[in-house]
Amino acid sequence: MNYYLAIDIGASSGRHILGSVKDGKISLEEIYRFENEIKKENGSLIWDIDTLLREVKKGLSVAKDLGKIPTTVAIDTWGVDYVLLDENMKEILPCVCYRDSARVAAVDEVMKILPQEELYRRTGTQKQSLNTVYQLYADKISGKLDGARHFLMMPDYLSYKLTGVMKNEYTNATTTNLVNAEERCWDEYILDTLGIPKEIFKPLSLPCEPVGCFTDEVAGEVGFNATVILSPTHDTASAVAACPLDSGAAYISSGTWSLVGTEILSPCTSREAMDANFTNEGGVEYRFRFIKNIMGMWLFQGIRKDINKSLSYDDMMHMAMESSFRELIDPTDAAFAAPESMTEAVRSYLGKPDLPLADVLASIYHSLAASYKKTVSEIEEISGKRINKIIIVGGGSKDTYLNRLTALYTDKKVYTGLKEGTATGNLLSQIMYQEKISLDAAREIVKNTFTMEEFDCE
Repeated sequence: MNYYLAIDIGASSGRHILGSVKDGKISLEEIYRFENEIKKENGSLIWDIDTLLREVKKGLSVAKDLGKIPTTVAIDTWGVDYVLLDENMKEILPCVCYRDSARVAAVDEVMKILPQEELYRRTGTQKQSLNTVYQLYADKISGKLDGARHFLMMPDYLSYKLTGVMKNEYTNATTTNLVNAEERCWDEYILDTLGIPKEIFKPLSLPCEPVGCFTDEVAGEVGFNATVILSPTHDTASAVAACPLDSGAAYISSGTWSLVGTEILSPCTSREAMDANFTNEGGVEYRFRFIKNIMGMWLFQGIRKDINKSLSYDDMMHMAMESSFRELIDPTDAAFAAPESMTEAVRSYLGKPDLPLADVLASIYHSLAASYKKTVSEIEEISGKRINKIIIVGGGSKDTYLNRLTALYTDKKVYTGLKEGTATGNLLSQIMYQEKISLDAAREIVKNTFTMEEFDCE
Protein backbone atom coordinates (compact mmCIF):
# COMPACT_ATOMS: atom_id res chain seq x y z
CA MET A 1 0.00 0.00 0.00
CA ASN A 2 1.26 3.48 -0.87
CA TYR A 3 1.27 6.00 1.96
CA TYR A 4 1.24 9.74 1.37
CA LEU A 5 2.10 12.31 4.04
CA ALA A 6 0.53 15.75 4.26
CA ILE A 7 2.34 18.27 6.46
CA ASP A 8 -0.24 20.97 7.09
CA ILE A 9 0.98 23.98 9.05
CA GLY A 10 -1.33 26.77 10.17
CA ALA A 11 -0.74 29.93 12.10
CA SER A 12 -1.39 28.21 15.44
CA SER A 13 -0.54 24.54 14.90
CA GLY A 14 0.84 21.98 12.50
CA ARG A 15 0.00 18.37 11.86
CA HIS A 16 1.33 15.37 9.93
CA ILE A 17 -1.44 13.30 8.36
CA LEU A 18 -0.87 10.01 6.59
CA GLY A 19 -3.17 9.11 3.74
CA SER A 20 -3.79 6.01 1.68
CA VAL A 21 -6.38 4.99 -0.89
CA LYS A 22 -8.30 1.72 -1.00
CA ASP A 23 -11.38 0.89 -3.08
CA GLY A 24 -11.65 4.47 -4.25
CA LYS A 25 -11.74 5.91 -0.72
CA ILE A 26 -9.09 7.87 1.12
CA SER A 27 -8.21 7.25 4.76
CA LEU A 28 -6.51 9.80 6.97
CA GLU A 29 -4.45 9.22 10.09
CA GLU A 30 -2.99 12.04 12.15
CA ILE A 31 0.37 10.87 13.43
CA TYR A 32 1.91 14.05 14.84
CA ARG A 33 0.78 17.49 15.96
CA PHE A 34 2.72 20.48 17.17
CA GLU A 35 2.11 24.06 18.21
CA ASN A 36 3.12 26.99 16.04
CA GLU A 37 2.99 30.42 17.56
CA ILE A 38 3.97 33.93 16.67
CA LYS A 39 6.88 35.14 18.77
CA LYS A 40 7.88 38.66 19.74
CA GLU A 41 11.53 39.60 19.23
CA ASN A 42 12.92 43.11 19.53
CA GLY A 43 9.43 44.51 19.11
CA SER A 44 8.65 42.50 15.95
CA LEU A 45 6.28 39.59 15.47
CA ILE A 46 8.25 36.73 13.93
CA TRP A 47 8.14 33.04 12.98
CA ASP A 48 10.61 30.62 14.53
CA ILE A 49 11.60 28.82 11.33
CA ASP A 50 14.21 26.64 13.06
CA THR A 51 11.54 25.21 15.34
CA LEU A 52 9.17 24.74 12.41
CA LEU A 53 11.76 22.73 10.51
CA ARG A 54 12.60 20.70 13.60
CA GLU A 55 8.90 19.83 14.10
CA VAL A 56 8.55 18.88 10.44
CA LYS A 57 11.40 16.39 10.83
CA LYS A 58 10.01 15.03 14.11
CA GLY A 59 6.74 14.18 12.39
CA LEU A 60 8.61 12.45 9.58
CA SER A 61 10.44 10.33 12.16
CA VAL A 62 7.10 9.29 13.65
CA ALA A 63 6.06 7.84 10.28
CA LYS A 64 9.24 5.75 10.32
CA ASP A 65 8.59 4.59 13.89
CA LEU A 66 5.07 3.50 12.89
CA GLY A 67 6.39 1.52 9.97
CA LYS A 68 4.23 3.54 7.58
CA ILE A 69 6.82 5.12 5.34
CA PRO A 70 5.29 7.53 2.83
CA THR A 71 6.16 7.37 -0.85
CA THR A 72 5.66 11.11 -1.14
CA VAL A 73 5.48 14.11 1.21
CA ALA A 74 3.99 17.56 0.63
CA ILE A 75 3.85 20.72 2.73
CA ASP A 76 1.24 23.47 2.87
CA THR A 77 1.13 26.58 5.07
CA TRP A 78 -0.55 29.95 5.27
CA GLY A 79 0.20 32.53 2.55
CA VAL A 80 2.13 35.82 2.12
CA ASP A 81 5.08 35.10 4.45
CA TYR A 82 8.52 34.25 3.12
CA VAL A 83 12.18 33.61 3.88
CA LEU A 84 15.04 35.47 2.21
CA LEU A 85 18.43 33.81 1.74
CA ASP A 86 21.78 35.33 0.81
CA GLU A 87 24.35 34.17 -1.76
CA ASN A 88 25.63 31.55 0.71
CA MET A 89 22.10 30.13 1.21
CA LYS A 90 22.03 31.62 4.70
CA GLU A 91 18.70 32.85 6.01
CA ILE A 92 18.33 36.62 6.40
CA LEU A 93 16.52 36.83 9.70
CA PRO A 94 14.19 37.55 11.31
CA CYS A 95 11.35 35.95 9.38
CA VAL A 96 8.70 38.56 10.11
CA CYS A 97 5.05 37.50 10.53
CA TYR A 98 2.34 39.07 8.38
CA ARG A 99 0.62 40.34 11.55
CA ASP A 100 3.54 42.62 12.39
CA SER A 101 2.22 46.17 12.17
CA ALA A 102 5.57 47.91 11.68
CA ARG A 103 5.41 47.41 7.91
CA VAL A 104 2.04 49.09 7.41
CA ALA A 105 3.77 52.35 6.42
CA ALA A 106 5.06 50.62 3.29
CA VAL A 107 1.49 50.36 1.96
CA ASP A 108 1.22 54.10 1.37
CA GLU A 109 4.69 54.20 -0.17
CA VAL A 110 3.80 51.47 -2.65
CA MET A 111 0.49 53.16 -3.45
CA LYS A 112 2.35 56.35 -4.41
CA ILE A 113 4.35 54.37 -6.96
CA LEU A 114 1.74 51.83 -8.06
CA PRO A 115 -1.90 52.81 -7.47
CA GLN A 116 -4.20 50.05 -6.23
CA GLU A 117 -6.16 50.16 -9.49
CA GLU A 118 -3.03 49.18 -11.44
CA LEU A 119 -1.96 46.53 -8.95
CA TYR A 120 -5.43 44.97 -8.98
CA ARG A 121 -5.75 45.07 -12.75
CA ARG A 122 -2.51 43.15 -13.07
CA THR A 123 -2.73 40.72 -10.14
CA GLY A 124 -6.38 40.56 -9.07
CA THR A 125 -5.15 40.53 -5.46
CA GLN A 126 -7.15 42.23 -2.75
CA LYS A 127 -5.56 45.09 -0.86
CA GLN A 128 -4.32 44.03 2.57
CA SER A 129 -1.48 45.58 4.51
CA LEU A 130 -0.11 42.08 5.11
CA ASN A 131 0.43 41.36 1.40
CA THR A 132 3.92 40.25 0.43
CA VAL A 133 4.40 43.16 -1.97
CA TYR A 134 4.28 45.60 0.96
CA GLN A 135 6.47 43.41 3.15
CA LEU A 136 9.13 43.18 0.44
CA TYR A 137 9.03 46.91 -0.17
CA ALA A 138 9.50 47.47 3.57
CA ASP A 139 12.52 45.14 3.36
CA LYS A 140 13.84 47.25 0.49
CA ILE A 141 13.48 50.45 2.53
CA SER A 142 15.18 48.89 5.56
CA GLY A 143 18.04 47.45 3.48
CA LYS A 144 17.17 43.87 4.35
CA LEU A 145 16.58 43.11 0.67
CA ASP A 146 20.08 44.24 -0.34
CA GLY A 147 21.75 40.94 0.48
CA ALA A 148 18.91 38.71 -0.72
CA ARG A 149 19.58 36.30 -3.57
CA HIS A 150 16.69 33.89 -3.06
CA PHE A 151 13.01 34.34 -2.17
CA LEU A 152 11.06 31.37 -0.85
CA MET A 153 7.52 31.33 0.49
CA MET A 154 7.24 29.47 3.79
CA PRO A 155 6.35 26.03 2.33
CA ASP A 156 8.92 26.55 -0.46
CA TYR A 157 11.53 27.10 2.22
CA LEU A 158 10.62 24.01 4.24
CA SER A 159 10.62 21.87 1.09
CA TYR A 160 14.03 23.29 0.20
CA LYS A 161 15.40 22.39 3.62
CA LEU A 162 14.26 18.79 3.09
CA THR A 163 15.51 18.43 -0.49
CA GLY A 164 18.10 21.09 -1.24
CA VAL A 165 15.95 22.13 -4.23
CA MET A 166 14.47 25.64 -4.50
CA LYS A 167 11.13 26.12 -6.21
CA ASN A 168 8.42 28.80 -6.04
CA GLU A 169 4.98 27.18 -6.10
CA TYR A 170 2.17 28.87 -8.00
CA THR A 171 -0.78 28.90 -5.57
CA ASN A 172 1.14 30.43 -2.68
CA ALA A 173 2.85 32.89 -5.00
CA THR A 174 -0.56 34.25 -6.00
CA THR A 175 -1.04 35.51 -2.43
CA THR A 176 1.90 37.90 -2.84
CA ASN A 177 0.29 40.60 -5.04
CA LEU A 178 3.22 40.01 -7.40
CA VAL A 179 1.83 37.43 -9.87
CA ASN A 180 0.13 38.52 -13.07
CA ALA A 181 -3.29 36.90 -12.96
CA GLU A 182 -3.69 36.51 -16.72
CA GLU A 183 -0.12 35.49 -17.54
CA ARG A 184 0.25 33.36 -14.38
CA CYS A 185 3.86 34.33 -13.74
CA TRP A 186 5.76 36.90 -11.69
CA ASP A 187 4.79 40.36 -12.91
CA GLU A 188 8.07 41.92 -14.03
CA TYR A 189 6.51 45.35 -14.45
CA ILE A 190 5.53 45.46 -10.77
CA LEU A 191 8.94 44.21 -9.66
CA ASP A 192 10.81 46.67 -11.86
CA THR A 193 8.59 49.61 -10.87
CA LEU A 194 9.10 48.93 -7.16
CA GLY A 195 12.79 48.16 -7.54
CA ILE A 196 12.47 44.60 -6.25
CA PRO A 197 15.14 42.40 -7.91
CA LYS A 198 13.63 39.85 -10.29
CA GLU A 199 16.62 37.56 -9.86
CA ILE A 200 15.54 36.39 -6.39
CA PHE A 201 12.44 34.67 -7.78
CA LYS A 202 12.25 31.22 -9.41
CA PRO A 203 9.91 30.38 -12.31
CA LEU A 204 6.55 29.32 -10.90
CA SER A 205 6.00 25.58 -10.50
CA LEU A 206 2.57 23.98 -10.40
CA PRO A 207 0.95 21.73 -7.78
CA CYS A 208 1.49 18.00 -8.33
CA GLU A 209 5.05 18.58 -9.58
CA PRO A 210 8.00 16.96 -7.75
CA VAL A 211 10.52 19.04 -5.82
CA GLY A 212 13.06 16.29 -5.14
CA CYS A 213 14.08 13.52 -2.76
CA PHE A 214 15.28 14.10 0.78
CA THR A 215 18.91 15.09 1.08
CA ASP A 216 21.21 12.39 2.46
CA GLU A 217 21.38 14.35 5.72
CA VAL A 218 17.60 14.52 6.12
CA ALA A 219 17.11 10.89 5.08
CA GLY A 220 19.63 9.83 7.69
CA GLU A 221 17.99 11.97 10.32
CA VAL A 222 14.40 10.76 9.79
CA GLY A 223 15.24 7.18 8.82
CA PHE A 224 13.92 6.95 5.26
CA ASN A 225 13.83 8.68 1.90
CA ALA A 226 10.81 10.05 0.07
CA THR A 227 9.96 12.39 -2.77
CA VAL A 228 8.70 15.84 -1.82
CA ILE A 229 5.79 16.90 -4.04
CA LEU A 230 4.34 20.37 -4.46
CA SER A 231 0.87 20.34 -3.02
CA PRO A 232 -1.19 23.46 -3.53
CA THR A 233 1.15 24.94 -0.91
CA HIS A 234 -1.23 27.69 0.15
CA ASP A 235 -3.43 25.93 2.69
CA THR A 236 -6.63 27.41 1.28
CA ALA A 237 -5.73 26.18 -2.20
CA SER A 238 -5.35 22.68 -0.77
CA ALA A 239 -8.67 22.95 1.07
CA VAL A 240 -10.49 24.12 -2.05
CA ALA A 241 -8.89 21.33 -4.10
CA ALA A 242 -10.61 18.86 -1.78
CA CYS A 243 -14.04 20.54 -2.01
CA PRO A 244 -16.56 18.57 -4.10
CA LEU A 245 -17.60 21.73 -5.93
CA ASP A 246 -20.09 22.24 -8.71
CA SER A 247 -21.05 25.37 -10.66
CA GLY A 248 -23.54 26.54 -8.02
CA ALA A 249 -21.32 26.08 -4.98
CA ALA A 250 -19.51 28.54 -2.79
CA TYR A 251 -17.11 27.47 -0.08
CA ILE A 252 -15.84 28.67 3.25
CA SER A 253 -12.43 27.46 4.32
CA SER A 254 -12.92 27.97 8.03
CA GLY A 255 -9.83 28.24 10.17
CA THR A 256 -7.82 31.12 11.62
CA TRP A 257 -9.15 32.96 8.58
CA SER A 258 -12.52 32.44 6.94
CA LEU A 259 -11.92 32.33 3.20
CA VAL A 260 -15.27 32.77 1.49
CA GLY A 261 -15.37 32.23 -2.25
CA THR A 262 -16.15 30.24 -5.35
CA GLU A 263 -14.16 28.57 -8.10
CA ILE A 264 -13.89 30.31 -11.47
CA LEU A 265 -11.92 29.46 -14.62
CA SER A 266 -10.69 32.99 -15.42
CA PRO A 267 -9.64 35.78 -13.05
CA CYS A 268 -12.16 38.51 -12.30
CA THR A 269 -10.28 41.82 -12.07
CA SER A 270 -13.17 44.23 -12.58
CA ARG A 271 -13.57 47.50 -10.72
CA GLU A 272 -16.53 45.95 -8.87
CA ALA A 273 -14.37 43.05 -7.69
CA MET A 274 -11.64 45.44 -6.54
CA ASP A 275 -14.07 47.70 -4.68
CA ALA A 276 -15.57 44.68 -2.90
CA ASN A 277 -12.00 43.61 -2.00
CA PHE A 278 -12.07 40.17 -3.60
CA THR A 279 -8.90 38.36 -4.49
CA ASN A 280 -8.11 35.98 -7.34
CA GLU A 281 -5.78 33.27 -6.10
CA GLY A 282 -4.45 30.36 -8.09
CA GLY A 283 -5.61 26.80 -7.70
CA VAL A 284 -4.92 23.36 -9.12
CA GLU A 285 -5.15 23.15 -12.92
CA TYR A 286 -5.13 26.95 -13.10
CA ARG A 287 -8.60 27.22 -11.55
CA PHE A 288 -9.03 30.49 -9.68
CA ARG A 289 -10.23 30.97 -6.14
CA PHE A 290 -12.37 34.11 -6.20
CA ILE A 291 -12.44 34.84 -2.50
CA LYS A 292 -12.57 37.34 0.29
CA ASN A 293 -10.50 36.98 3.46
CA ILE A 294 -12.38 37.46 6.72
CA MET A 295 -10.91 36.99 10.17
CA GLY A 296 -12.42 33.73 11.35
CA MET A 297 -11.51 31.46 14.26
CA TRP A 298 -8.73 33.96 15.04
CA LEU A 299 -11.37 35.97 16.89
CA PHE A 300 -12.26 33.01 19.11
CA GLN A 301 -8.59 32.08 19.52
CA GLY A 302 -7.99 35.59 20.83
CA ILE A 303 -10.87 35.38 23.30
CA ARG A 304 -9.65 32.02 24.54
CA LYS A 305 -6.16 33.40 25.00
CA ASP A 306 -7.61 36.26 27.08
CA ILE A 307 -9.15 33.76 29.50
CA ASN A 308 -6.01 31.59 29.66
CA LYS A 309 -7.83 28.78 27.83
CA SER A 310 -10.05 28.22 30.85
CA LEU A 311 -12.98 27.43 28.54
CA SER A 312 -13.04 25.05 25.59
CA TYR A 313 -14.31 26.17 22.19
CA ASP A 314 -17.47 24.13 22.84
CA ASP A 315 -17.93 25.93 26.16
CA MET A 316 -17.68 29.29 24.42
CA MET A 317 -20.08 28.16 21.70
CA HIS A 318 -22.74 27.22 24.26
CA MET A 319 -22.28 30.53 26.07
CA ALA A 320 -22.93 32.38 22.81
CA MET A 321 -25.99 30.25 22.05
CA GLU A 322 -27.56 31.30 25.33
CA SER A 323 -27.03 35.01 24.68
CA SER A 324 -29.67 37.20 23.04
CA PHE A 325 -27.11 39.92 22.13
CA ARG A 326 -27.12 40.73 18.40
CA GLU A 327 -24.98 43.84 17.85
CA LEU A 328 -22.36 43.28 15.17
CA ILE A 329 -18.70 44.02 14.59
CA ASP A 330 -16.88 44.11 11.25
CA PRO A 331 -14.62 41.01 11.38
CA THR A 332 -12.36 42.53 8.71
CA ASP A 333 -11.57 45.62 10.79
CA ALA A 334 -7.87 46.13 11.54
CA ALA A 335 -8.73 46.49 15.23
CA PHE A 336 -8.97 42.69 15.40
CA ALA A 337 -5.74 41.87 13.53
CA ALA A 338 -3.43 41.59 16.53
CA PRO A 339 -4.93 43.27 19.62
CA GLU A 340 -3.45 42.91 23.07
CA SER A 341 -6.88 41.66 24.15
CA MET A 342 -9.46 40.42 21.65
CA THR A 343 -12.19 40.69 24.28
CA GLU A 344 -11.43 44.34 24.91
CA ALA A 345 -11.11 45.01 21.18
CA VAL A 346 -14.67 43.78 20.62
CA ARG A 347 -15.99 45.74 23.60
CA SER A 348 -14.24 48.87 22.40
CA TYR A 349 -15.56 48.48 18.85
CA LEU A 350 -19.10 48.15 20.20
CA GLY A 351 -18.63 50.96 22.71
CA LYS A 352 -19.64 48.64 25.57
CA PRO A 353 -16.71 48.33 28.01
CA ASP A 354 -18.68 46.11 30.43
CA LEU A 355 -20.18 43.73 27.87
CA PRO A 356 -20.35 40.21 29.37
CA LEU A 357 -18.21 37.53 27.77
CA ALA A 358 -21.24 35.57 26.51
CA ASP A 359 -22.43 38.65 24.62
CA VAL A 360 -18.95 39.29 23.20
CA LEU A 361 -18.97 35.74 21.85
CA ALA A 362 -22.51 36.09 20.49
CA SER A 363 -21.52 39.25 18.67
CA ILE A 364 -18.61 37.43 17.00
CA TYR A 365 -20.81 34.51 15.94
CA HIS A 366 -23.51 36.65 14.39
CA SER A 367 -20.98 39.03 12.85
CA LEU A 368 -19.19 36.18 11.09
CA ALA A 369 -22.47 34.78 9.74
CA ALA A 370 -23.55 38.26 8.59
CA SER A 371 -20.21 38.78 6.85
CA TYR A 372 -20.62 35.43 5.07
CA LYS A 373 -24.05 36.54 3.84
CA LYS A 374 -22.67 39.81 2.50
CA THR A 375 -19.77 38.08 0.78
CA VAL A 376 -21.90 35.41 -0.90
CA SER A 377 -24.25 38.11 -2.18
CA GLU A 378 -21.26 39.98 -3.62
CA ILE A 379 -20.01 36.81 -5.30
CA GLU A 380 -23.37 36.36 -7.01
CA GLU A 381 -23.54 39.97 -8.11
CA ILE A 382 -19.95 40.28 -9.38
CA SER A 383 -19.40 36.83 -10.90
CA GLY A 384 -22.89 36.34 -12.24
CA LYS A 385 -23.05 32.89 -10.62
CA ARG A 386 -26.14 31.79 -8.75
CA ILE A 387 -25.02 30.20 -5.49
CA ASN A 388 -27.33 27.50 -4.14
CA LYS A 389 -25.13 25.87 -1.53
CA ILE A 390 -22.12 26.54 0.66
CA ILE A 391 -19.54 23.90 1.54
CA ILE A 392 -17.64 24.61 4.76
CA VAL A 393 -14.31 22.83 5.22
CA GLY A 394 -11.52 23.03 7.74
CA GLY A 395 -11.38 22.95 11.52
CA GLY A 396 -13.99 25.68 11.90
CA SER A 397 -16.57 23.43 10.21
CA LYS A 398 -16.85 21.57 13.53
CA ASP A 399 -18.65 24.59 15.02
CA THR A 400 -22.29 23.54 14.60
CA TYR A 401 -23.67 26.86 15.87
CA LEU A 402 -21.75 28.87 13.29
CA ASN A 403 -22.82 26.40 10.59
CA ARG A 404 -26.48 26.88 11.54
CA LEU A 405 -26.14 30.66 11.66
CA THR A 406 -24.43 30.61 8.26
CA ALA A 407 -27.38 28.74 6.73
CA LEU A 408 -29.82 31.08 8.47
CA TYR A 409 -28.12 34.33 7.45
CA THR A 410 -27.26 33.35 3.86
CA ASP A 411 -30.53 31.50 3.16
CA LYS A 412 -28.46 28.76 1.49
CA LYS A 413 -28.04 25.09 2.27
CA VAL A 414 -24.77 24.52 4.13
CA TYR A 415 -22.78 21.29 3.96
CA THR A 416 -19.94 20.18 6.22
CA GLY A 417 -18.05 16.95 6.81
CA LEU A 418 -14.60 17.63 5.44
CA LYS A 419 -12.95 18.76 8.66
CA GLU A 420 -9.43 18.05 7.42
CA GLY A 421 -10.03 19.74 4.08
CA THR A 422 -6.55 21.20 3.78
CA ALA A 423 -4.76 17.94 4.57
CA THR A 424 -7.11 16.07 2.24
CA GLY A 425 -6.38 18.45 -0.64
CA ASN A 426 -2.67 18.15 0.08
CA LEU A 427 -2.93 14.35 -0.06
CA LEU A 428 -5.00 14.48 -3.24
CA SER A 429 -2.24 16.40 -5.01
CA GLN A 430 0.18 13.60 -4.15
CA ILE A 431 -2.28 11.00 -5.40
CA MET A 432 -2.74 13.02 -8.60
CA TYR A 433 1.03 12.94 -9.08
CA GLN A 434 1.35 9.24 -8.30
CA GLU A 435 -1.72 8.00 -10.18
CA LYS A 436 -1.68 10.60 -12.98
CA ILE A 437 -5.32 11.56 -12.46
CA SER A 438 -7.19 14.88 -12.87
CA LEU A 439 -8.57 17.13 -10.15
CA ASP A 440 -12.12 16.07 -11.04
CA ALA A 441 -11.14 12.41 -10.60
CA ALA A 442 -9.46 13.25 -7.28
CA ARG A 443 -12.62 14.98 -6.06
CA GLU A 444 -14.57 11.81 -6.81
CA ILE A 445 -12.44 10.15 -4.13
CA VAL A 446 -13.67 12.80 -1.70
CA LYS A 447 -17.31 12.19 -2.66
CA ASN A 448 -16.82 8.45 -2.19
CA THR A 449 -15.20 8.88 1.21
CA PHE A 450 -16.92 11.59 3.21
CA THR A 451 -20.55 11.90 4.28
CA MET A 452 -21.62 15.52 4.21
CA GLU A 453 -23.90 16.90 6.94
CA GLU A 454 -26.55 19.35 5.80
CA PHE A 455 -27.65 22.47 7.66
CA ASP A 456 -30.90 23.75 6.21
CA CYS A 457 -31.59 27.43 5.80
CA GLU A 458 -35.13 27.11 7.14
